[in-house]
Amino acid sequence: MEFFKTILIEEAVNIIKEEFKDYKLESEIVDLDDAYDKVLYEDVISKEFVPEFDRSTVDGYAIVAEDSYGSTDTIPTVLEIIGEVKMGDRTELVVSSGKCAYVPTGGMIPKGANAVIMIENTEKMDEKTLLVQKPVRIQENIIKRGEDIKENEVVIERGKKLNPAHIGALASLGISKVQVFKKPKVFIISTGDEIIGIEEKLEFGKIRDINSYSLKAQSKKIGLEVVGNIIVKDDFIQLKEAILDGLEKSDIVLLSGGSSVGERDYTKEAINSLGGKGVLAHGISIKPGKPTLIASAKGKLVIGLPGHPVSAMTVFMAVVEPFIEKLYSLNTIKPTIFAQMTENFPSSAGKDTYVFVNIKKEEGKYYATPKFGKSGMITNLSKADGYIVIKIHEEGVNKGEIREVYLL
Repeated sequence: MEFFKTILIEEAVNIIKEEFKDYKLESEIVDLDDAYDKVLYEDVISKEFVPEFDRSTVDGYAIVAEDSYGSTDTIPTVLEIIGEVKMGDRTELVVSSGKCAYVPTGGMIPKGANAVIMIENTEKMDEKTLLVQKPVRIQENIIKRGEDIKENEVVIERGKKLNPAHIGALASLGISKVQVFKKPKVFIISTGDEIIGIEEKLEFGKIRDINSYSLKAQSKKIGLEVVGNIIVKDDFIQLKEAILDGLEKSDIVLLSGGSSVGERDYTKEAINSLGGKGVLAHGISIKPGKPTLIASAKGKLVIGLPGHPVSAMTVFMAVVEPFIEKLYSLNTIKPTIFAQMTENFPSSAGKDTYVFVNIKKEEGKYYATPKFGKSGMITNLSKADGYIVIKIHEEGVNKGEIREVYLL
């Protein structure tokens, strides 16, 4: 029996990036309504100012701020009302000392005014007389022209995954279509005589296909398009045909199971029979997930993941996600927090150890408690809030230690 030689996670990631360094994602133009959660292909540069004019952030009166200094309920400042700004219209009103003009929220600030006093801090004596009962600062309740977005400013950078705030910013600029990356396609294969579909009757010795569903969800989360998935028995011909089918339909093929070194694990043999460079690495120094296979077949990436669900998902996060981030030029960072460990936890000698944790917040501080469980237990991950990584050179983590937690 042939045993694999393990490499570091960093080496595995670098092997993939180097082998597929010339692979480029194409772009497409989509409507703004369809742009949410897609990755921006190029910088969005504003061609205008937002707002286009100085405008009020409240309903109130545009005034000269200095007129309000010292104003109180008992000793108000008396101002002359010279008119009203109509919402959506340009105003030709000019405010000088001793005068004011009504402005609605979002309305244009008249020339000469340098503040807006909220309507609730005033009292209107008659149609021409206003009592100001509170002082305001210069520029209070005013958003200046271009204060939100300036002309020729980079509003959103290439590689940003578009969220609702980004969509709003694009709408503010009148952008109805946006150039985004096309999603890489992925094909998922679950292997093993014991694997059955989730709708099949569960018989003794059989296992429902967990990995197809968890890997599909992980793939969609990081911006992949899942174009197919299949269950294949431990048969060389069937496995080879399934991989070929996946290579024709997708950019990346993920296999779960069959990446070990057992007598009936045909993944390595099947991949090497397809032409191309074949298997590039077999075995990663990671727990859980050691028996991982990295290959190039017909110029496309093939990853052989362990069969245990938690191991497969862990390797996906450790190896596949960094490659996809590089393809997308993603400049977002996986969300993390810093938390205090509530228990000691040992590392596995010679491996990077991924430890899933639960997070609790008390009095403004985060606390992380390790979840103990084996790599075949999917609930070990489904009930976790995040994970920490104990690097290969570390002996473990100690109770009370502050660690970076990657949120799931």
